[in-house]
Amino acid sequence: MGPQAVEVGHEQLMALIDHTSAVIYMRDADGRYLLVNREYERLFKLHREEIVGLTDHDLFPEPIADAFRANDLQAFARGVPVQVEEQAPSDDGLRTYVTVKFPLTDPRGRAYAVCGISTDITERKLAEEEVRRLNDELEMRVRQRTAELEASTRELDAFAYSVSHDLRAPLRSLEGFSQVLLEDFADDLEEEAQRYLGRIQANVTRMAQMIDDLLHLSRATRSQLRREHTDLSELSREVLAELAAQQPGRRVEIHVPDGLVARADPHLVRLVLQNLIGNAWKFTAHRDDPVIRIGVRRQDGIDVFSVEDNGAGFDPTYAHKMFDPFQRLHSAAEFEGTGIGLAIVARIVTRHGGQIRADGTPDGGATFRFSLTAAPAGWELR
Repeated sequence: MGPQAVEVGHEQLMALIDHTSAVIYMRDADGRYLLVNREYERLFKLHREEIVGLTDHDLFPEPIADAFRANDLQAFARGVPVQVEEQAPSDDGLRTYVTVKFPLTDPRGRAYAVCGISTDITERKLAEEEVRRLNDELEMRVRQRTAELEASTRELDAFAYSVSHDLRAPLRSLEGFSQVLLEDFADDLEEEAQRYLGRIQANVTRMAQMIDDLLHLSRATRSQLRREHTDLSELSREVLAELAAQQPGRRVEIHVPDGLVARADPHLVRLVLQNLIGNAWKFTAHRDDPVIRIGVRRQDGIDVFSVEDNGAGFDPTYAHKMFDPFQRLHSAAEFEGTGIGLAIVARIVTRHGGQIRADGTPDGGATFRFSLTAAPAGWELR
């Protein structure tokens, strides 16, 4: 290759490196500059003629120059490209660069210079630092919020203790004294007075049931979730057996298939089934041919369990209210209850990451469907 061709090649090479946004430079084994590109000139406000022959110690503060030199020597020593982070001064402070340095060798394989290609990553570093700061701030806020929630939980525990112990004492007194009046002073009481005492006892019983249900609602929200293999078929049969024992003369057609299983908290799932099956049992009380079906089907790879009955049903217009505490779609005179059971069910299903849905028509029965596992975004139980 002749001198003219070499000169043309050099011009093309300089045109290439001068039109890149990276900082490119070449230094010899002693650290003296052999070449810099236009971006280097722009960045440090120096002409290449002023830079060639100088070292970094002539251009930068000693700590920065020492770091540059150490990275050059690393590339020489390793004989292969190395990637490092470096900092250099600018008008707005230190800028951070990711730099690739590689040795240049002569025909005999001896390294005579090192070439560096530096890309400004200051904005990225600032963004990463901002992300770290925000994460630290978020972690701090989460810790604060967790401490607040733990304090609230302790307060709720104290309240639950008060409800379960302190409020039961006056209820027991009301029940006990009204019973004494009915048993020991029945002859002295008019029939209307005895009826009033009976109503007091009925309301005491209802209040005690409300206390139990509120405690169940609290536990369903706060108790630790323990997922394990849970046999919903077995739990359903246990609940149905308990209901049948309370009304031994009642006949209900029951369908509970084998193989209803889930990874869930068995104690909380039992509460779900107690409420859903208990409702099905209660709301079929006026049917001559009561039927309760427990089942499961797959929806897009997720098990959806169901409790279905042919009982009183409900107006679907108000279905969205059913899972709120104390919401009732039937009068207490027609069907007893506190209106908390379905709120308990919804809390437990939600804690498992699942969804619940109620479908029904007046006098046409009701079906409750629920899942017990988290679903992909956009999935909706149907």
